[in-house]
Amino acid sequence: MKRNRIALSGLALLAAGTLSLAGCASGTDSGSGDTGGGDAEAIISVNGSEPQNPLIPTNTNETGGGKILDAMFSGLIGYAADGSVYNDVAEDITVDDPQHLTVKIREGLKFTDGEEVTADNFIKAWNYGALASNEQLSSYFFEDIEGFSYDADSELTGLEQVDDYTFTIALNKPASDFAQRLGYSAYFPLPDVAFDDMDAFGENPIGNGPYMLSGDGAWQHDVGIDLVTNPDYDGPRTPANGGVDIKFYASQDAAYADLLAGELDVLDAIPDSAFETFESDLGDRAVNQPAAIFQSFTIPERLPHFSGEEGNLRRQALSMAINREEITDVIFQGTRTPASDFTSPVIDGWSDSLEGADVLAYNPDKAKELWAQADAISPWDGSFQIAYNADGGHQAWVDATVNSIKNTLGIDASGAPYPTFAELRGQVTDRTIQTAFRTGWQADYPGLYNFLGPLYATNAGSNDGDYSSADFDKYLSEGISATDADEANSLFQKAQEVLLKDLPATPLWYSNVVGGYADTVDNVEFGWNSVPLYEQITKVG
Repeated sequence: MKRNRIALSGLALLAAGTLSLAGCASGTDSGSGDTGGGDAEAIISVNGSEPQNPLIPTNTNETGGGKILDAMFSGLIGYAADGSVYNDVAEDITVDDPQHLTVKIREGLKFTDGEEVTADNFIKAWNYGALASNEQLSSYFFEDIEGFSYDADSELTGLEQVDDYTFTIALNKPASDFAQRLGYSAYFPLPDVAFDDMDAFGENPIGNGPYMLSGDGAWQHDVGIDLVTNPDYDGPRTPANGGVDIKFYASQDAAYADLLAGELDVLDAIPDSAFETFESDLGDRAVNQPAAIFQSFTIPERLPHFSGEEGNLRRQALSMAINREEITDVIFQGTRTPASDFTSPVIDGWSDSLEGADVLAYNPDKAKELWAQADAISPWDGSFQIAYNADGGHQAWVDATVNSIKNTLGIDASGAPYPTFAELRGQVTDRTIQTAFRTGWQADYPGLYNFLGPLYATNAGSNDGDYSSADFDKYLSEGISATDADEANSLFQKAQEVLLKDLPATPLWYSNVVGGYADTVDNVEFGWNSVPLYEQITKVG
């Protein structure tokens, strides 16, 4: 399908963001609908994980639920395999100035219950996500719109409907990449029926994207979710298959075994036990390419010994006690790269020469010195633990990390496994977890701000450690208000230099997308954010 132009008059920074990402194949449309000789009715099977919450777009900020929502819904824009932006529901997005946008959507588009998609569906969905009383995890994404409040149930006065297919967005401050964000799931539209019973809707969502639930019982919790093609979908991601079965696995090893046996078509996460062999096992069906993924662990300031000056010394000591080079070589077999910042090398503006980045280098002598200084303030007691979900293939690196800490600092350190991702995230979200815990970020859209604002800004929805810094917030705000790409990236780098002093999270490494596919499918392409483009995949007929 021919794409409509995104009008960018007055917004040079967004144009700079539509770059080709290193290691990702450049493309035109996200999916063409050409089966390439495959069976257009066949169902493909892929791996996934049980979503943390019911599938409400504004309350889903993790990858398991995000993959499903992205398949079932279409936003105003989408992101091609190389990270470039194309129009989806939008016919045109005009950036009138850095604080005002006009959105015109295409006419005749429908949700799978038959309701037409109009401007009102976006306005109502965004207002629902922004209301403080709804406590949506992605409410932060509406912070820049006029009328937003963290404390009061005020509507987004910056949203104004012009007609059934046109609305305007007024921002409370310049946000130079706002148009680029509009493909993220928080900005998806919702049908009117959702507002009758949002909890029920989350268990049986009705979208406007290329796929929909296969019927009653399509989502079997902790087992999988079955999607079929939406026959009324009219957009740039026309499926070349009959649907997607997303299987939830208790371990990556089980998923890989199914892939080798032909019981799973596509896998986007190779277990560490197979890093040494997967490329020879799969041949040209193995995937190992850079992606916009950052890995870390977070230590909340509320934990004993981790606030104030003592906490700062201990965070630095722990970071310098980790031999990232050895872990990425031995455990990950070159599928990870030690981190030098809080973002990703595939994003424009990334830097490996930030002031203070030496805190990420292995330095056992300095680590011991800093730990001793912290002990002089308050002697350490107990054990240092990093919590992780056992169903995500994290045990090996967590064990290696805590062993590096134990051997360097001479303290007791261990991993703290949780059976599932949902159980871990539940305690992280409700702030009951009593240890450090693994964190990371798979980008929502290809921009530096996305790795910084949602995770570390005061009150941000994914700020799991409740970090707050006036200096960081200042640089972040100045960066997002800058309309020159170089100036914006420079300010984001200064913001990161604040993070390197405070270490609200401890950067570990950047992840490649390491996956593969069986000989049962063809036309498999992994996007800039590591997720396979499901709509392009065809069964070998």
